[in-house]
Amino acid sequence: DHAATAAAVAAQLGIAESRGDVLTGPELSRLSDAELKRNIYRYRVFARVSPEHKVRIVRAFQARGEVVAMTGDGVNDAPALRAADIGCAMGISGTEVAKAASDMILTDDNFATIVAAVREGRGIYENIKKTVHFLLSCNIGEILSVFVGFLLRLPFPLQPIQLLWVNLVTDSLPALALGVEPIDPKIMERRPVRRGESVFAGRMGYNIAVEGCLVGALSLLAYSIGRVFFDVDPAAPWIGRTMGFAVLSLSQVVHTFNMRSERSVFRSGLLPNRRLGLAAVACTFLQAAVIAFPALNALFRTTLLTASQWLVVAALSLAPLAVVELEKRLERAAPQPRRRAASAPGRRSRRSEK
Repeated sequence: DHAATAAAVAAQLGIAESRGDVLTGPELSRLSDAELKRNIYRYRVFARVSPEHKVRIVRAFQARGEVVAMTGDGVNDAPALRAADIGCAMGISGTEVAKAASDMILTDDNFATIVAAVREGRGIYENIKKTVHFLLSCNIGEILSVFVGFLLRLPFPLQPIQLLWVNLVTDSLPALALGVEPIDPKIMERRPVRRGESVFAGRMGYNIAVEGCLVGALSLLAYSIGRVFFDVDPAAPWIGRTMGFAVLSLSQVVHTFNMRSERSVFRSGLLPNRRLGLAAVACTFLQAAVIAFPALNALFRTTLLTASQWLVVAALSLAPLAVVELEKRLERAAPQPRRRAASAPGRRSRRSEK
């Protein structure tokens, strides 16, 4: 298109504001690769460009650390489709050359489908992060409960069969349910993940460590309460071990709901993910059965608990929900650094950076 036509269409779409946002092919040809890289954010629209120009534009953005997606349908788009991080060809109007050069094909030629695909991809990535966060924090808690007990020379707080049970049941079922968590309605309002950004970026690594220590400490606290106040023989802490085992399992089930969203669990809803609700109910029932049925006590090295002991277990198991809710509230109350608007790069000074 002519530069004026391209600017007018882009202005209607909210992409550009004036002719100064447009770079034409002849103007681009006069820029070296280094100059194009320095000035690439000044422009929103590129008009009357050749296949070679398209490749240079893609590489200029990549040189600035951007992940570049390119759409096209013709033979002249093929080089840029190949050079982009994600090449997307049109499935209906696209040529076979463009399709062969692309990473994916838009079967309905509808650009809105790209937005839907990005939303789905972000949702999958977030669910992977939630699952990793949950599993690592739970495993840290399990390791600490055993390791600290060993350092303090306490009778083993947990038996091997109990650890195996926790990993196979109260870790696995909620983690699987987190993997199919519904996509956050506001996920497209977040900034894209930076190239090379670690899955532990931000506070995730810190939160995993803190929450893991919390789960482990609660399990040891339940074990100690049972051993000191309820067991007849502290050297054979059947009640303490059972209480520690129960708190380790049930606190992880409760902790699953903390993983659903960065918002308060009471704002995002307790059970919008029906699979997670079913997994939580199943884990709670199975954990109670291991303790309440005498036939399973011998296998899992547990004993029956009284109502008062169950109350202690319930109170300690709910602690992760209260602690993480408080942490989320404090994070929301803390002053946030001002984020540069998404359009900021394009609003730079029009003075040449050559």
